[in-house]
Amino acid sequence: QVRLVESGGSVVRAGDSLTLSCAPGGRSFSTYARAWFRQGPGKGRHFVSGIHWRSGDTYYADSVQGRFTISRDTATGAVYLQMNDLKPEDTATYLCAADRRPVRNRDYVDEETYDVWGQGTQVTVSS
Repeated sequence: QVRLVESGGSVVRAGDSLTLSCAPGGRSFSTYARAWFRQGPGKGRHFVSGIHWRSGDTYYADSVQGRFTISRDTATGAVYLQMNDLKPEDTATYLCAADRRPVRNRDYVDEETYDVWGQGTQVTVSS
């Protein structure tokens, strides 16, 4: 079974930093892109950040640009999301996603792009 496992979520204060991790669970699989989405209570998933697996090119939502950094470990298949200067509006469940297809002109923002998802890890930021 192919799956992703997130970790690192916590309750923090505004201005704090936090790093989320996402690793393959079960059997390993090839990936062409990975991303982080977040989902607030009763809301849909929203793109946070994405990374092209081979080139390392990164993409960010405007709301996190300059505060969040996505990175990858090609040896382990792990992806990380370093989050700095957290704000209460960053409170959400953060989900990791993977695209196993070699797609040109990939739309990183569209959740339909990804075919493997994790269960999510909760981040709560208090004011």
